[in-house]
Amino acid sequence: MISKDYIITSAEGIHARPATALVKLTKNYKSIISIKKGEKTVKLNSLLNILSLAAKGGETISIIAEGEDENSAMEAIDQFFNEHLKDL
Repeated sequence: MISKDYIITSAEGIHARPATALVKLTKNYKSIISIKKGEKTVKLNSLLNILSLAAKGGETISIIAEGEDENSAMEAIDQFFNEHLKDL
C-alpha cells in the first residue's frame, strides 16, 4: 500500500473536470485507488464518489493505492496532481 498527501491549491477544489480525469486515469490500473479527506475514504472509480468529499481549496487529501501495479498507478496519479495541485 502506498499513500501520499496533497494540498488542493485550486480555489475551486476538486470539481467535475479534474474528478472525471482522475476516474479515467485510475481505470488504467488494477490496483484499488482511493481518496481520503478527513475520516471519509472513497474509491477513485466514480465521479460521484470524488465529488461527495467536497474537497475545497486549501484542504489536504490523501491518495491511497493498493495492488499489484500500485507503484505505477501512484506515479501516474502523482504526475496528475503535480500538474493540478501542490504536493505536501
